[in-house]
Amino acid sequence: MNVITKKFNLPDGREVTIETGKLAKQADGAVVVKIDKTMLLATVCSKTEVGENVDFMPLTVDYQEKYASTGRFPGGFFKREARLSEYEILISRLVDRALRPLFPNNFHAETQVLVYLISGDTNTMPDAYAALAASSALAVSDIPFNGPVSEVRVARVDGKFLVNPSVEDLERADLELMVGATYDDISMVEGEMKEVSEDAMIEALKVAHDAIKQQCLVQKELAAEVGKAKREYNHEQNDPALEELVREKTYQKCYDCAKEKIADKKLRSEKIEKIKEDFIAENFDEESIKGKEFMISRYFHDIHRDAVRSMILNENVRLDGRGLEEIRPIWSEVDYLPSAHGSAIFTRGETQSLSTVTLGSKLDEQTIDGAVLEGKNDFMLHYNFPPFSTGEVKGIRGTGRREVGHGNLAMRALKQVLPSKEENPYTIRVVSDILESNGSSSMATVCAGCLALMDAGIKLHKPVSGIAMGLITDPATGKFAVLSDILGDEDHLGDMDFKVCGTKDGITACQMDIKIDGLSYEILGQALAQASRGRAHILGKMLETLPEPREDYKPHAPRIVQITVPKEFIGAIIGKGGEVIQEMQRETGTDISIEEEGNFGIVQISSSNKDGIEDALARIKAITTMPEIGEVYDGVVKTLQPFGAFVEILPGKDALLHVSEIKWERVDNVEDVLKEGDHIEVKLVGVDPKTGKMKLSHKVLLEKPQGYVEPERRERPPRSNDRSYGSHPPRRDSYGRGSGSGSAPSLSAPKIKSE
Repeated sequence: MNVITKKFNLPDGREVTIETGKLAKQADGAVVVKIDKTMLLATVCSKTEVGENVDFMPLTVDYQEKYASTGRFPGGFFKREARLSEYEILISRLVDRALRPLFPNNFHAETQVLVYLISGDTNTMPDAYAALAASSALAVSDIPFNGPVSEVRVARVDGKFLVNPSVEDLERADLELMVGATYDDISMVEGEMKEVSEDAMIEALKVAHDAIKQQCLVQKELAAEVGKAKREYNHEQNDPALEELVREKTYQKCYDCAKEKIADKKLRSEKIEKIKEDFIAENFDEESIKGKEFMISRYFHDIHRDAVRSMILNENVRLDGRGLEEIRPIWSEVDYLPSAHGSAIFTRGETQSLSTVTLGSKLDEQTIDGAVLEGKNDFMLHYNFPPFSTGEVKGIRGTGRREVGHGNLAMRALKQVLPSKEENPYTIRVVSDILESNGSSSMATVCAGCLALMDAGIKLHKPVSGIAMGLITDPATGKFAVLSDILGDEDHLGDMDFKVCGTKDGITACQMDIKIDGLSYEILGQALAQASRGRAHILGKMLETLPEPREDYKPHAPRIVQITVPKEFIGAIIGKGGEVIQEMQRETGTDISIEEEGNFGIVQISSSNKDGIEDALARIKAITTMPEIGEVYDGVVKTLQPFGAFVEILPGKDALLHVSEIKWERVDNVEDVLKEGDHIEVKLVGVDPKTGKMKLSHKVLLEKPQGYVEPERRERPPRSNDRSYGSHPPRRDSYGRGSGSGSAPSLSAPKIKSE
């Protein structure tokens, strides 16, 4: 084996190792990245042949965590890794977004990047090293790639910026960003923050980029030592004369069409398509067009892109006629769905989200069962993008990766302003269904989701809005234009898609993809400042619809009561085999959950029936209440014995009512007075300090009969070991001595308590 290893240190001194040549040698490229106990295996393979008329990069990136990496079994029936979890999909997207822009534009071979977590540590987040591993595998392969690239997580903890912090440190962070970059330029950003400023975000990007530069240099050294030449390829057929003809005949027409300020996306698309159709009809017949349609479409796309970009830079006017900072018309409505716990419609231009809120109890929490991360999730946001939202017909085959990513971004934006669990004990699910789409549907989800939460009565600390920013640049002249609230076409034809969410006081989440090299911090700062103004405008429109959260939840929404009980009572509330809690839920019509925290149990009772909640609460309080001497209880006779009856005075708490305490008069047979199931009022008159057994009395609650005389108590018969042993012979020890002789202990007669 020709094993090659490179090492570098993170800013905090931890050592990272990149190794190639030991594992997966039949892949085009393979490396193992190791830090502490965490190890990632990354492989890359690419086909050498390309099908006809392919003008895109068929790239697949999958990140998967092996449960054996942390010594765990997968959950579920099959007990094996299956399809990717949402967490793994999100990491796959992060790596994909860093890699995809760096493949040559004319490289169209199907390529697959796989990153596996093969050893894990619960205090090290492996996702921060996935892009480093993937890029390193490409670096040592023969696949054309304009890298290297890497990603790091940067967090601000206690006022200091940390690179790839531990899980423990991350829990205290008020800013967390995943940043992807080459040695020269930042290309991808995604993260969440607790209302931080634009300046703090830019400072975090600089810290991240400094760390990434070192990782890129190490990858270049590794690739140089491996020394594998990049493969030659030819994936496009080109005709320079045809390209020039298309440009000559269509560029000005595309430019003029862009200047027409057509707001309707469908109409604008039809006009552009007609320019291409007219060009073909005017310059080709059925015979001469053969074999050229695909090239013409590719050339026309690039020419249309150039014309639109030039028009925006020259005229400072957008495709729909807006100014660079102008936001599309907005209207919104809340409480649209009468049966939902909260609902809102948010429409901005041709983008519309219908969002709903569902409130549940702890029983509705999502279980997180990953190889590294485990736990519960009580806030979910799901984003759906049906094909009719863009007027298309497509098969629906489950949730796509884009839907997972957009929903996660909106979730991160809104979770920062949720009330604490003490203020809001609910499990919350927000669903955004995109009904129309022409740019920035994820930001419409943030706005609609915020309004729906407020409509549901969730007391958000502050409302949140979101905006998508675009960028058009001309490297030749240095001109650039930052666009607020971009259209779908401006996203597709532009150089940047920068989504920023936040309150009036700061940023809560962001996502940025940059398609060009050399984005300066000056342009980024301008984009953030412009985004802040746009967010404020959108937020103002939202608050015109609903200025603040509802005072109360909807009448049909479940109510939740939460109480804390001592840990020792949890078993009594649940009962043997769960029989107590199940009976309680069935009879009161409530859902009851119990979670152990330290020396206490957190009990949640939820139901839309107020009386049911009060009934369940009373029962639980009765179970957890300690009986007090002198208190009077309405007891239930559970069992009868010759010496008395066992009476349940509180749920799960029985005490003895002695036969002598039933009445002032003598009772010879308990069954003559009581039967099982009878209710009887009793008073707790004593508790044995050693055994904890409780003594009840019913007669003390009754009026003593006139002329009543306390009956004499009968003495018990002497025990066999009493000195007055009666007819039993004296006990002797092994020496034949009596119990009173020698060193054998003497047994005194029992003391008889006189009345």
